[in-house]
Amino acid sequence: MEDVGVVKQKEAAAEPTQWMGFEAPLFRGSLFGMNPFALMRQFTEEMDRTLGATRTAPNGAVWSPAVEVKQKNGSLIVTAELPGLKKEDLKVNITDAALTLEGERQQEKEEKREGYYHSERSYGKFYRAIALPEGARPDQAAAEFKDGVLQITIPLAETKQKHREIPVK
Repeated sequence: MEDVGVVKQKEAAAEPTQWMGFEAPLFRGSLFGMNPFALMRQFTEEMDRTLGATRTAPNGAVWSPAVEVKQKNGSLIVTAELPGLKKEDLKVNITDAALTLEGERQQEKEEKREGYYHSERSYGKFYRAIALPEGARPDQAAAEFKDGVLQITIPLAETKQKHREIPVK
């Protein structure tokens, strides 16, 4: 076998990746060698920074519960999963244009044993505004809160959909 000489070269300075002539700060390094989950995390962070959104408040207490909006049987049904919340910690407001949900949860857990003490606290506020479709009847809305699930039903006025055929030329 022959001896092979190894020459160590200086590393090139990291240059921002160019994409279509623009600097692309999202892709820090080779796009093809990246973990797809890391890429999604970087993308989300970049979008938050670009749009001015923050995931946490200055005190670190923002919470984003799961909310589902669907239309069924002539009603708009909004379902929000709010575990750990009591009815008193929740505010639901409605206008002709939007439904707003807001609340705050505070959880404290303590565990004491011989020679051991563990205390954990978590706080979180949330605010969601959901645009209402045309024809919604906010004066007839009803809300029910049971087992940490809030369900709001808003009747919708029947709208006649105009259907006409468009001739293709």
